[in-house]
Amino acid sequence: MDEHEEGLGEAQQHPEEQPQDSLVKVTGMYKDWFLDYASYVILERAVPSVEDGFKPVQRRIMHSLKELDDGRYNKVANVVGHTMQYHPHGDASIADAMVQIGQKDLLIDTQGNWGNILTGDRAAASRYIEARLSKFALEVVFSPKVTDWQLSYDGRKKEPIHLPVKFPLLLAQGAEGIAVGLSTKIMPHNFIELIDASIKCLKGQKFVIYPDFPTSGIIDVSNYNDGMRGGKVRVRALIEQLDKNKLVIKEIPYNTDTGSLIESILKANEKGKLKVKKIEDNTAASVEIIVHLPNGISPDKTIDALYAFTSCESSISPLGCIIEDNKPEFIGVSEMLRRSTDNTLALLKAELEIQLKELEEQWHFSSLERIFIENRIYRDIEEEETWEGVISAIDKGLKPHIGHLKRAVTEEDIVRLTEIRIKRISKFDLDKAQQHLESLEERIAEVKHHLAHLVEFAIDYFKNLKAKYGKGRERKSEIRIFDNIDTTKVVMRNTKLYVNRAEGFVGTSLKKDEYVADCSDIDDIIVFTEDGKMMVTKVDSKTFIGKNIIHVAVFKKKDARTIYNMVYKDGKGGATYIKRFNVTSVTRDKMYDLTTGKAQSKVLYFTANPNGEAEIITVMLRQVGSVKKLKWDLDFADLLIKGRGAKGNIVTKYAVKRIELKEKGVSTLKPRKIWFDEVVRRLNVDGRGELLGEFRGEDRLLIITQKGVVKTEVPDMALHFDADMLVLEKWNPKKPISVIYYEGAKERYYIKRFLIENPQREESFITDHAKTFLELVSTDWRPVAEISFVKPRGKEAKPNQEIDMEQFISIKGIKALGNQLTADKVKNIDFKDSLPYEEPQPEAVEEIEVVDEQKVGGNDDNKPEPPTEDDGQATLFD
Repeated sequence: MDEHEEGLGEAQQHPEEQPQDSLVKVTGMYKDWFLDYASYVILERAVPSVEDGFKPVQRRIMHSLKELDDGRYNKVANVVGHTMQYHPHGDASIADAMVQIGQKDLLIDTQGNWGNILTGDRAAASRYIEARLSKFALEVVFSPKVTDWQLSYDGRKKEPIHLPVKFPLLLAQGAEGIAVGLSTKIMPHNFIELIDASIKCLKGQKFVIYPDFPTSGIIDVSNYNDGMRGGKVRVRALIEQLDKNKLVIKEIPYNTDTGSLIESILKANEKGKLKVKKIEDNTAASVEIIVHLPNGISPDKTIDALYAFTSCESSISPLGCIIEDNKPEFIGVSEMLRRSTDNTLALLKAELEIQLKELEEQWHFSSLERIFIENRIYRDIEEEETWEGVISAIDKGLKPHIGHLKRAVTEEDIVRLTEIRIKRISKFDLDKAQQHLESLEERIAEVKHHLAHLVEFAIDYFKNLKAKYGKGRERKSEIRIFDNIDTTKVVMRNTKLYVNRAEGFVGTSLKKDEYVADCSDIDDIIVFTEDGKMMVTKVDSKTFIGKNIIHVAVFKKKDARTIYNMVYKDGKGGATYIKRFNVTSVTRDKMYDLTTGKAQSKVLYFTANPNGEAEIITVMLRQVGSVKKLKWDLDFADLLIKGRGAKGNIVTKYAVKRIELKEKGVSTLKPRKIWFDEVVRRLNVDGRGELLGEFRGEDRLLIITQKGVVKTEVPDMALHFDADMLVLEKWNPKKPISVIYYEGAKERYYIKRFLIENPQREESFITDHAKTFLELVSTDWRPVAEISFVKPRGKEAKPNQEIDMEQFISIKGIKALGNQLTADKVKNIDFKDSLPYEEPQPEAVEEIEVVDEQKVGGNDDNKPEPPTEDDGQATLFD
């Protein structure tokens, strides 16, 4: 019993002597017991060692597997029981740790149901599954002659302090553990890339390594921070579009399984963040989750919503904590690899030195044996009667012949000579003995050469590992830079917004009042009132803005395409002003005045125009005094678009009777320039990537894929583009598409030219035969192809042939087979420079440009957003 326990015991034995409210100090317990416990958890359970990459339980499992290794499978229950000789814990913790090693498919050759990291299914009971060491583990992990040993916890057995691992195993497998006061999370990395990085490290070259996850997926490592604290890896599922109503998830993020992923999608669906019809899970050896969408739901926006609101995207924060010299240390993965490489170099050197010593000992004794038998020294001991005399006689007989030996002859050497059998002496072959000595000398020279060129030897060692075990271990996770998804643009708007204009309330609970639009609970709404006030506020059940609301809409941040046309009276009896403005950024719940701020200002006319439409209005004045012109037209297209704080242009100083809409307007904004960023595979209006062109509201994108599918899309920043995309450009409906493809059923190359007849439909322009494939596609006006032919046996090769595709075939329907290109066997087909063609120029359209108020004293951020197809909403006030 320790002091603390004794103190408690005395208190229990003599309760009458203890004050009722006495305090018992536990400082000593926290200082000693808790510190011991924390040290134990950190060093002996949760954090791996940098020397071999193992936690203690993993190291003991590997040691037990080696002791049991006979080339056959062992029941996992048997291995667990054997490991308990070294590991002072229950069988469950050992079995779980062993399953985790087995699922990483590197060190253990498994048999039976070891669970599934994709579905989250657990392994079968340890009595049903079997394991043995993999060939890789046998070669890389064990080397008893260079292993340091210690006694097991009960002193009955010896176990390794560290296993002599000659590979960056910690980085290959990864590690995760929660200790007391610290934790570790080291990401798994790619087998081949680790070997390549180790070789670069040995050569003194720079290297960079990034995670690679067994569940595959897409990863963004731009903030990896070398795997240290503060870093972050974003991981996404691989989602593709099967058709307009189906998505397929083919790969999932690390630390996620299909069950939890599907559950997160269903929860997002219940909360109205996205909308799905049903989900099919066809996962077996690989992931296949089919997500069925209702009619009318955008697949591209649903993909973004899956990333934004479900487990299809996750963020992992690495933390590189390891144990070295019995102390925890925080280092990056690059430093881990350097230390592993240095450790491998030291282990290879130690093994070579041991091998050299053993070879020299073999050479020494083989030389002694030859001298002993060839010179018949064994006869000198026939007359000796004592052991000392025998030793002395052999030593005397050897002395004239041992000048070339590399060390002195010891008594142990002489004792070994006496143990040679008569049969061996009688069958001794001098030539074979000489050949054996020469082979030993060659091996000794080889080992010395390796020691003299240790770095080159280590490089060859790593190259050999890569050649033997690298097949099938290529990178699984695709590295890509992610775009940031704006949740307000992809959230499903499943709530209805209402307004009570007279009383000045907006909200989702006003179901008896006027319906405005569909919205979501994360949306902002913009509201304008008759007295010239404006506010942006969060969607709520009921919010008071101000009486006499004239316009309500869902607010799009940074939307410079929506233009507000307004005419207002500047205070009581003041002049009337006209203005055009946009609202790109505001402070939420702040009331803005769009007039000059005078009392009794009033909005006389207001429209919201999603694509910058400019209408013509008629202004009518009251009959007062000598005013002669009582009616005239104003065109909003004559006004510059400015910020919300602009005063505007004066219309009249006289009283306005009313304002009427005379003619609806068309967009006056310049067409948007749209770029395609190949890195994130998304469209943008910020100038990143390749310029696709200038787009108006009716313009579309042309997309052609390697599968022979063509479609057109309205440019939308939410669009996703598959990796097999061949053509992405602004669509010209008059320009033909020229195609050369191999038709599988007829086993011939065909050529066709067509126009897209239905831009709303996605269509295949090649046949669906299994052997059919697309060879070339061009969107030039007059493309030219060159064919080279296979040389027939015994004949001259047919000369290359140029094909003017415009002359070869006329424009036909998209489903037409086309014309056969040639009956000869084709070696290669390539496009040459297209023939010149002058495209007709469209008629010029007068345009105006949005004024950036940041440059003229405002606070707006006028980055253009994609136009919508909604009509402007006009409001008229008498």
